[in-house]
Amino acid sequence: MGGVPARTILAALLTVLALATTVGCGVLRRNRHVPADLVPVFQAAVTAYGGGLSAAQLAAQAWVESRFNPRAVSRAGAQGIMQFLPATWREVGLDGNHDGQADPMDPYDAIPTAAYYESRLARQVAGLPGDRISLILAAYNAGPDAVRAAGGIPDIDETRRYVARVHTWAVTYADQL
Repeated sequence: MGGVPARTILAALLTVLALATTVGCGVLRRNRHVPADLVPVFQAAVTAYGGGLSAAQLAAQAWVESRFNPRAVSRAGAQGIMQFLPATWREVGLDGNHDGQADPMDPYDAIPTAAYYESRLARQVAGLPGDRISLILAAYNAGPDAVRAAGGIPDIDETRRYVARVHTWAVTYADQL
């Protein structure tokens, strides 16, 4: 019997897996969970600082930023689970866990700081056309000046993908938060 070679089947499966991971196949995403110890941190951050994202949206942002890795460091120097640039952290960093140190690599500091920062971003992009949450996310990614200069979400591929990915993951996390 002349069937399809195993190597061809394996290549096809790997291609499907890569595409599903890249474009957001819901079947693969549903197995992802917000770390249980961080669920109350996301919830408390949103309760304390409001005016920005829901707890599910904030968790989705952490996933997109760092895949919940508190030790993540980007090529641009952004740090921690919420990927704060050092200059931004110096400006807005909070001691969320009250241990006497505001540390972007500590999720218990970074998550409340992100909620606080997004409440500030919400005020900075208020009045612009478009979805309020998308504008806040775009400002977090590209900076509020870029969003204001564009009169909405800037035409930056990375920023548009970022906003879309956070929205997609927020749906995944909605039942966990």
